[in-house]
Amino acid sequence: MANTNYPSASSQTTGSPSSSPNGNNTGRNVLIGLLVAALLGTWGYILWSKNAPGGTGSSQTTNTEVATAMSESDSLRQMFNLAEMRLDSITGANNSLQGEKTALQKEIEDRKSEITRILNDKNATASDLQRARHLIGELNGQIGRLEVQVAQLKGENMELTARNTHLTAEKDILSQNLDTRTKENDDLASTVDVGSTLSASGMSITPYKEKRNGKEKQTNFARKVDKLRVAFNVENRITTSGPADLYVVVTDPKGQVVQNTELSSGSMTTRQDGDRNFTAKVPVEYEQGTRKGVTFPIRNPEGFIHGDYKIEVYHNGFKIGEGIRSLRKGIFG
Repeated sequence: MANTNYPSASSQTTGSPSSSPNGNNTGRNVLIGLLVAALLGTWGYILWSKNAPGGTGSSQTTNTEVATAMSESDSLRQMFNLAEMRLDSITGANNSLQGEKTALQKEIEDRKSEITRILNDKNATASDLQRARHLIGELNGQIGRLEVQVAQLKGENMELTARNTHLTAEKDILSQNLDTRTKENDDLASTVDVGSTLSASGMSITPYKEKRNGKEKQTNFARKVDKLRVAFNVENRITTSGPADLYVVVTDPKGQVVQNTELSSGSMTTRQDGDRNFTAKVPVEYEQGTRKGVTFPIRNPEGFIHGDYKIEVYHNGFKIGEGIRSLRKGIFG
């Protein structure tokens, strides 16, 4: 911007914490109006002096004084300062114009630079000053177009803000509906899962000794037991027909879970008891709406000891049945 005694919008400071952009704009507009009035009054005086009777001869001294007070260069400088103040009032209050300059803003900067160069040239000719006047007119036209662009941008920003607010509200509603639907689906899946879990009943645990001829003999003495035969019934009116895996946990009198690789022993996650080791995985082919008997043997590679053996059966992570069998201590062990 050209060096001048006139204030510019970009260099004005806030008068007090209570001042507002509207107040600054009002003061700036008043100042611009006063400068314009003064400029027009000076030009009117010059024209009157030149056209008054005797103005071309006897009032030569007066015309010379007026020309000294307000030369063509000074007049153009005031016009330029007014244009700059008008430009500052646009760019200073709009963040959208503070970033990368548009093509129009670059054109305006070029006009300002050329006008400043002419007005700062002490040897500027009348032709140069005439060109400066023409450039100032073009500059005001460019500033007018910039004002139109700013007004359009403000309108577009208001529309985008309203649209974003509407979209945000719609997103919040959709998110709430999704959360509600997800919870409903989870609840339904949980209900179906629980409802399709088999129930066990009528559990029996029988210890047997196996003879060399393949026959079995029931015994209650721990040292003679080769296996425990577990039997129970499963049923469910909801679950569909198909394969189901049951997990059996056998806990010996010392509190250790019996492990046997031949029984596919491993670990599982239960709904209520956390992660647990299991003794045997028992596949069952279930028929909907029927009561099915399940029987399987439990062998312990470490042998059986006297005391209580606890049997627990799980399906879908839920415990569906349990039983206890006591083995006696024999005379010799």
